Amino acid sequence: MSERMSERMSARDAIAAVTRDFTELPLPEGEFPEDGPLAWAGYDAARARATERTGETESVVPGVATIEGRPCVLVSFEFGFLGGSLGRRTGDRLEAAYETARERRLPLVSLIATGGSRMQEGVLALAQLQRVARQSALLREAGLPQIAVVRDPTTGGGWATLGAGADVVLALPGVQIGFAGSRVRPADADPAAYRAEGQLAAGQIDAIVRKEELRGVLAGWLTLLGGARPTGPAPVPEAFGTSGLPEDGWDAVSRARAAGRPRAEAYLDAYFPHRQALVGDRCGGVDPGMLCGFGLHAGASYAYAAQTGTATRPAGYRAAARLIRLADRLGIPVLTLIDTPGAANDAEAERAGQGAAIADAFAAVASARVPVTTLVIGEGGSGGALALTSPDRTWVTADSYFSVIAPELAAAILKRDASQVRPTASQLRLRPQDLVELGVARGVLGA
Repeated sequence: MSERMSERMSARDAIAAVTRDFTELPLPEGEFPEDGPLAWAGYDAARARATERTGETESVVPGVATIEGRPCVLVSFEFGFLGGSLGRRTGDRLEAAYETARERRLPLVSLIATGGSRMQEGVLALAQLQRVARQSALLREAGLPQIAVVRDPTTGGGWATLGAGADVVLALPGVQIGFAGSRVRPADADPAAYRAEGQLAAGQIDAIVRKEELRGVLAGWLTLLGGARPTGPAPVPEAFGTSGLPEDGWDAVSRARAAGRPRAEAYLDAYFPHRQALVGDRCGGVDPGMLCGFGLHAGASYAYAAQTGTATRPAGYRAAARLIRLADRLGIPVLTLIDTPGAANDAEAERAGQGAAIADAFAAVASARVPVTTLVIGEGGSGGALALTSPDRTWVTADSYFSVIAPELAAAILKRDASQVRPTASQLRLRPQDLVELGVARGVLGA
């Protein structure tokens, strides 16, 4: 049996994989016309066979659970019941789950395995997606997180609402994911695009998690997103070492560009004893040079968006904006680490909407109601760095600089030769101590 097929758990098996403490919600049934709202011949018989085969009376099992002590509302799909499809009664159960989450102020975790809307109920089944979308929007307005675990398969409207619409999307290895199911997609379609691994590479999911690790990963996310909120801004990270202040502008640039300088990973590892990543921009892109996620620092949850020293691509800005908006909605302060020579300016970046992506990052920071703390740990390259920089809570390390333009480019624009790059760097007043004097930064760390 393939790894993918082995993940086709029943709804109850999926629940058992993540918790031993599950209380099923009272199930709203109501009246149901013979053979459903379309009088589809044989529908009642098909439902009866599905119940006999699975022991369930619908395709979802909703309840309240604790996952390693973290309470949540848990919804598990039964793919063996008519392909886990959504019908009117499925919508009733999902609505009850969302309402319970709002009433009890609990996160919602969905263990999804569905082929989409139930054709035996026609457009009335399709309309259940609007109910789910509405309930999801209400949960977002209430500041409560939604976590999806994608099982095999997850396609159609179930993926496009409960799955892709969640704040954090996890998937089991090798599972089928996509809006188009296997029987309706083009015959020449690349099958890799419809697997968890392909969706992760395209920035559509956040992580692939093995079944035996799922409980711990979910507990971690529930702790980060559903726990107590910090009472103030993210504390400024400690700088590595004490290297003294740079003598001139070019010294600052050279130190910031040094290959051996500590990078974002080192700062994040020192700051967060536990952290989990959000991956991708949900628009088909991943920028490895932007690290986003949530972590615990001194027992409190903070969000982070960290540049790693490369030119930031559109997917990186969109991922960071996604992270900041989620943190803002959940009331979690944000930490940004700035380290980029600037925004990527190649043709591919332009085609991917670099300008709009940077604008989105600026807007996310500007509109955040939670405090944003920034530490410039390396290169602060123009607007590509400024887009993720706090306007009022920024610090700089002694091995950093921030400039409107790279000194080499400034010299070129001014028609100066290479010998003038160094004095041009000083004219730009980009040293960390210059930034404090100019009021751009509050202080220098590691001097």
